[in-house]
Amino acid sequence: MILGVILGVILGLIFCGKEIPLRDAHNTAREHRSVTVLGSTGSIGCNTLDLIARSPDRFKVEALTANANVAVLAEQARAVRPAFVAVADERAYGALRERLAGTGIEVAAGPKAVVEAAERPAEWVGASIVGAAGLQPTLAAIRRGAVVALANKETLVCAGDLVMAEVARSGATLLPVDSEHSAIFQVFDFAQRDRIEKIILTASGGPFRCHDRAAMAHITPAEAVAHPNWRMGAKISVDSATMMNKGLEIIEAHHLFALPETRIDVLVHPQSVIHSMVAYVDGSVLAQMGSPDMRTPLAFALGWPSRIPAPAPRLDLAAIATLTFEAPDPERFPALRLARQALQTGGAAPTILNAANEVAVGRFLAGEIGFLDIAESVARTLEALDPVPLGSLEEVMAVDAEARRTASAIPRGRLHAKKRGPEGTPDFLNGDGKAGPWMG
Repeated sequence: MILGVILGVILGLIFCGKEIPLRDAHNTAREHRSVTVLGSTGSIGCNTLDLIARSPDRFKVEALTANANVAVLAEQARAVRPAFVAVADERAYGALRERLAGTGIEVAAGPKAVVEAAERPAEWVGASIVGAAGLQPTLAAIRRGAVVALANKETLVCAGDLVMAEVARSGATLLPVDSEHSAIFQVFDFAQRDRIEKIILTASGGPFRCHDRAAMAHITPAEAVAHPNWRMGAKISVDSATMMNKGLEIIEAHHLFALPETRIDVLVHPQSVIHSMVAYVDGSVLAQMGSPDMRTPLAFALGWPSRIPAPAPRLDLAAIATLTFEAPDPERFPALRLARQALQTGGAAPTILNAANEVAVGRFLAGEIGFLDIAESVARTLEALDPVPLGSLEEVMAVDAEARRTASAIPRGRLHAKKRGPEGTPDFLNGDGKAGPWMG
C-alpha cells in the first residue's frame, strides 16, 4: 500500500505546483478529447486543425472562433463540424451565417460570442487569438477549469498575476504553446523547483540579426515578416524581427515558471534547433530540440499528457552539422531591455508595453512609421503613463486602452525629429549608449 502511494506521487504529472494523478492522465489519453480553437484562422489555429485532421479518432471540435476571416472560418467549420462558431467582427455575422446555412452549426458574432465559445464545455481550449483581444476569452476558459493551450503570450504579459491566480483558483491546466516555453515545460523539474538555477530562452535573432542600425532604418514591412526559420503571422514576425517577441517571452516565462527576471536568460541561436534550456544547480543543462515547426509544440499540447504524431520534419543533426550561439545585442535590439524594465517595474508597465507595441507594429505594417520607430514608440508610451498597480481585469483593460490611445497619438514627425542625447542617440538612451529610465 505504501509503495503504491509512493509510486503515485513519483509518477504524478506536475505543472505550476499542481499534481495530476497518473490514472487521470491515462483516462485523458484514451478518451475522445473535445476541443475549442480560439483564433482558428491564424497560423496557430490552422496548424491545430491540421493536427486534429490527422488524428480524427482522437478529437471532436466543440467551437471555432475568428476575428473577421469569414471565408476561412466557414471552410474550417464545414470540415470539422463544430457545434458553435463565432466571429468577433459583428459586421461579418450575416456572411458567416449565409456560408454555414443548412449545416446545423450555431453561429454568433461579437466579442461576447467569442467569450461564449471559450465557456462551452470543451476539455481542451487552444488560446491562439493574437494580442490583448485574447485575454477575456482565455480567462473564461481558465475560470471553468479547462486545459488551456496558451499560444497568446499577451494574456500573461498584460495580466499575468490575475491569470495565474485564476489558474490556481479554478484548477485549470495551463500548457505553453510557444516553442520556447513548451521546451522549458518539457525539461523543467517542477518537483525540484529549488534545484533550478535559471532558464535560457533561445532566439533565432530574426531576419536582421546581422544588420547595423543604419541598415535597419530602411527595413520594409515585407522584409520584416520574412522570418528565416519560422512560418508565422505578420505581427509575431515583426516582433521576432525587433526581438520584442523575446522580451514578451521573458515576461511570460516569469509567470509560467515563477522565476524572477534575473534568472531568465536569452541566447541567440540562429539555427532554431535548441528551443530552450533549463540549467540546474549541479551544472547540468537540459535542452529540448527539434526542427523549427510549430506543429511540434502544438502536438505536445494537444496530446498532453500523452503524445500524438506530428508531421514536422525529423531533426537530422548530422545534416545540420553546426549549431551556433551568441548574446543578443541590446543596442540594436532595445525592445529586450524595454521588456525587462517593464517586468522589473511591475504594475501596469507590462500592460503598457504590450499595448504600445501592438499599436506600433500595426503602424509599421501600415507604412506609417519606420522599423526603428517601433521600439521608440513603445519607450515614449512607457514614459508617458504611470505604471499603476492592477487589481482587476477591468483595470487591465482600462490601462490597455489608454496605452493604445497614447501610442496611436505619437506623430510620425515626433519619432523622426525627436530630441537627441549627447552623441545623437535617441532620448530614451543615454549619450553613452546605455539604457535610460525605460531601458534597464
